[in-house]
Amino acid sequence: MLDPVIAFFERVFHAIGHGIGVVIAWILWPFVAASHWYGRRGFVLKGVIGLALVGLVVLYAIFIWRVLWVRNFDPDYVAAYQFEDLQTRAGEQISIENSSSTTRTCGRSAIVDVTAELIDFNVNQNAWISSTLLYKLGFFGLSWDATPFLDNKASFQRGIQQAVQRTALELVDALGRRRGTSSADPNLQLARGRIQYDQQTWYFSLRPFGPLTPTPGAYREGLKQLRAFNDRLEACDAVFDPRADNLIRFVDRIAADIGSTSAALRDRSDRSNAGWFDTRADNQFWFTYGQLYAYYGILKAAHADFADTIRSRQLEEVWDTMEEQLRATLNLDPVIVSNGREDGWIMPSHLATVGFYLLRVRSNLVEIRSILDR
Repeated sequence: MLDPVIAFFERVFHAIGHGIGVVIAWILWPFVAASHWYGRRGFVLKGVIGLALVGLVVLYAIFIWRVLWVRNFDPDYVAAYQFEDLQTRAGEQISIENSSSTTRTCGRSAIVDVTAELIDFNVNQNAWISSTLLYKLGFFGLSWDATPFLDNKASFQRGIQQAVQRTALELVDALGRRRGTSSADPNLQLARGRIQYDQQTWYFSLRPFGPLTPTPGAYREGLKQLRAFNDRLEACDAVFDPRADNLIRFVDRIAADIGSTSAALRDRSDRSNAGWFDTRADNQFWFTYGQLYAYYGILKAAHADFADTIRSRQLEEVWDTMEEQLRATLNLDPVIVSNGREDGWIMPSHLATVGFYLLRVRSNLVEIRSILDR
């Protein structure tokens, strides 16, 4: 009675085994063919090819070592700045009683300091992944962003850079000039240009043909200009204007930036419910995470730079809540990012989760803007 059933399952498992064998043979065929070809070559050619392969293996080992984790990552990195203990606001002159010194000293901008340190974190403490040669070449011609591995760090870094670019624009257009009518600060202008540099530029390009400044080099120059501005500000030779209307504009721009990311999360979630098998979901998740990681520090710094305005408008409670929600977002750390159904059990939607935190922060920013505008 059971013989036909047993025979059926034997055929099914045999077919599955055969299929797996065919797939493995198809994957290994190029390597087998290459080894046969290599075995028939002369000694000199073997040596050249062998050295090239060793070099490639070393390059991939370095690449994998760089992308496996984020160096010096700390969700509480803002604590090191001790903003709560600052006594002098950005651009405010420090008064020294009973001093005959003619040297003036003013407060540095916390926003500029944090923005500069985020760039340092991205390109000095870590390798900038998106412009490295092996990342640009992809996985056998397939973009790393389309694979489920080795692309999370690049997305995280791009998220941080998105927040840094937004902040650099506002520093030039509003925060670093007097009432928006004075000329733009030269250091901030140079910083903005360098920080807006293409994220995937290597040392050499075919179109246009020739050597280029790599992305990390451009960002390091932007970092240098930001620090130069803050040094001039500390010497009372630059302007930082912490007016309420500048804070309104800054909060508006950040809320709009976060809103764009929320729309991208929603779009990715609508396109796929593949759960753990959506190879693009992790890119969007870690980009969002990096963006919020950066804005956590930048908005903490804004609290210090605009402390008088925040206090006079009785914004402390709302602002503190917004900071707490930003910090809570940084507790998210899924081993595998899943883009399943929003009511899924086995494969949840991490995009919906981070999107929920994102919208809570944006809601607070909108409320802050509303209070400032009264």
